[in-house]
Amino acid sequence: MNKIIFVLLLLLSVLKVNGQSTSIDSTINNKNIQFKSIIIPTVLIGYGVVGLVSPALKDINVRTKNEFREHDDKKVNLDDYAQYSTFLSVYALNALGIQGKNNFKDRTIVLATAYLIVGGSVNIIKKTSKVTRPDGSDTRSFPSGHTATAFMGAEFLHQEYKGVSDWYGITGYVVAAGTGLYRMSNEKHWLTDVATGAGIGILSTKVAYWIHPLIKKTIFKDKDKGNGIVMPFYNGREYGLGLSMTF
Repeated sequence: MNKIIFVLLLLLSVLKVNGQSTSIDSTINNKNIQFKSIIIPTVLIGYGVVGLVSPALKDINVRTKNEFREHDDKKVNLDDYAQYSTFLSVYALNALGIQGKNNFKDRTIVLATAYLIVGGSVNIIKKTSKVTRPDGSDTRSFPSGHTATAFMGAEFLHQEYKGVSDWYGITGYVVAAGTGLYRMSNEKHWLTDVATGAGIGILSTKVAYWIHPLIKKTIFKDKDKGNGIVMPFYNGREYGLGLSMTF
């Protein structure tokens, strides 16, 4: 269980860095990027990349897998749904009247940008790294796409509601960490896959907020009002995010 506790502490420690400044990643005042906010995601990504070649980290991967197998041999597909709950909760909270930082248009543009960054980077790395999954099902283990999506949403939730209460972000990161743990418990990913996925997810959302003013100015400058819907989808083989907007 020590490895499991270590994973939780590692993944949740990102909140300490994120909570150090209230001016990080603003979609309004975005001129001064505080690079200390990317320390944790960079460390997480670096851990996974080093793990591709490090015998010591590969050994930790195997021991973590065995520890999960010893304590829980049941496979639960909760992670297939939990990965989306973090960012969907932003829309649910707004629907309940708890307003976040941005309106529907701005937060949806940010989310779509972050999702494109996550999807593109994860798929490219999966195709090039060709790491075999713990269950041997295929060679698309590194990094964890489920974990990346969950942490992308957790950072999105944190950024939208940190001005209301830190507990929204804390809850999002707990759910995201749980998603990563389930991916390892289900033997779909190694610890290094989950760490890198978490880092990619967090960093993708931060980048999406940083470049949002530019995207809004160049692509959506004449479209002040908009509405639409954001929903996950499953086509029998793959999970994804569906976005429909009208202006």
